[in-house]
Amino acid sequence: MNITEFAKVAGVSKSAVSRYFNDGYVSEEKRRLIEAAIEATGYAPSVQAQNVRTKVTKLVGVIIPKLSSESCAREVEGISQVLSEQGYQLLLVNSANDPKKEVEYLELFRSNRVDGVIFLASIFTPLHDAVLKKMRVPVVIMGQEYKGANCVCHDDCKAAYSAEMLMLEKGGKKPAFIGVTESDKAAGLARKEGFLHALADSGISISRGDMLTAKFKMDSGCEKALALLKSGKKYDHIFCATDSIAAGALLACRELGLRVPEDVMLAGIGDSQLCKVTSTTLTSVHLHYRTAGIEAAQMLLNSLKRESPIPRTLTLDFELIERGSTDKDHETV
Repeated sequence: MNITEFAKVAGVSKSAVSRYFNDGYVSEEKRRLIEAAIEATGYAPSVQAQNVRTKVTKLVGVIIPKLSSESCAREVEGISQVLSEQGYQLLLVNSANDPKKEVEYLELFRSNRVDGVIFLASIFTPLHDAVLKKMRVPVVIMGQEYKGANCVCHDDCKAAYSAEMLMLEKGGKKPAFIGVTESDKAAGLARKEGFLHALADSGISISRGDMLTAKFKMDSGCEKALALLKSGKKYDHIFCATDSIAAGALLACRELGLRVPEDVMLAGIGDSQLCKVTSTTLTSVHLHYRTAGIEAAQMLLNSLKRESPIPRTLTLDFELIERGSTDKDHETV
């Protein structure tokens, strides 16, 4: 779809569309019509047309939520591998899990000369929506689904389902859950839904008090696990939304003198290096983070080559890795 066709869909003039995408004055009524048409069609201005004015820079902006994150490092490795082969350089910025900073960086890349943006996203606010609608260059979203954009995601719901079903099949009957904020639709909401689906399919019920929300940190996982395990209920397994939370739960079990997996089984998601070095190795779901980076970079290159790419979402597969925390034949160290 070119700008003339889009203007007809929106019911406004071609010049009004041009002013909207170049931050010129557009009446509120026309702005609403244009934004409704963007929502319906996923239209973004032709990158090639813009490059006539702005020139290709061979720079790609990458927004990550955390510098110390192993998953982010794997994703950036994949991105860099593909883009460097094509002569692109990365402008890497760290939002420190601050949604306001994410919006600031999106605005920065929108206003400055980069050829595209890869955004490792966690949550979306109305401010995110507003700036993403006005991006002048292709944007690829990683880790979340976002309507009208190219996205690379993990199957978080099925990953969680798989890990919880493993513990149920190992004899687990009294589950607990430590998740993260449901504002994060992937790590928070989808993983919780996968956990609950596994329980429902196994005919097991759970109360709200058996499910707590932690931060993305090991000490927070330990704190929440202690709260569960000191509550007087005899949990025989805990599903954790991340590996760091699972490692914290393992510390809590050790502090209380509980054996893992004999007394309490544990599982997480991410398959980080941490899983292999804890006193009892942790069962986890391997997510293909490096592959996600490779696919996101390729999506961006495809968007740069075609005038009107059709947005698509790629959902990657996963692999359940069983280790000592669910293997009751495992001898703890």
